[in-house]
Amino acid sequence: MDLSQRALTVYQKLIDFYGFPEWQTTSQPIDELVSTILSQNTNDTNRDRAYMALRNAFSTWEAVRDAPEDYFIQTIRPAGLANQKGPRIQAVLREITQQRGSLDISFLSELPDEEVYSWLTKFKGVGPKTASIVMLFSLGKPAFPVDTHIYRVSGRIGLRPLEMDVEQTHRHLADLFAPETYVPAHLNLIRLGREICGARKPECKICPLRLDCDFALNKLL
Repeated sequence: MDLSQRALTVYQKLIDFYGFPEWQTTSQPIDELVSTILSQNTNDTNRDRAYMALRNAFSTWEAVRDAPEDYFIQTIRPAGLANQKGPRIQAVLREITQQRGSLDISFLSELPDEEVYSWLTKFKGVGPKTASIVMLFSLGKPAFPVDTHIYRVSGRIGLRPLEMDVEQTHRHLADLFAPETYVPAHLNLIRLGREICGARKPECKICPLRLDCDFALNKLL
């Protein structure tokens, strides 16, 4: 079975097991960008708490950009690593304003995909995962975000070479999966990684991919 066929099998088996995942309606790209930076190295619950605190404290992104740094850091404390994320978010907002004259980045939806990716990743703190999330969930652009769960699972089930790094895996998985499957495949792979294919104690016996996974087959022998 070639890798593209394996990706299709993985996609279908996860749909059969979990169903089509629900996801939030598309947000404005600047909203998604800030939210995704907040999500770095934390869980969804902490990200959501910090994001809601931010939106309650500041009426506009311009107010976030211009806020006293210490106050902004305290506001997003629930996200963790606030001392790093606070200055990072404000610096990105300032740089966007300098380049565009405003914080409206919806113009990105009109650019070619590669230009969008390059534009987003030129900002410090915006890596492949953050850029890909903004592209996929807010701009309607084909991208396959890879978090720690997807990276782990894709290696175990043989969708990528084990020596491939995270940055390379974004493009690799985007090439394997069909663009129309990106969102459900992304979300279901994350769910599998969280609920079954854990880092320390993967529950291979109940995994829907156990018959297609070298890691599981070797473990169950």
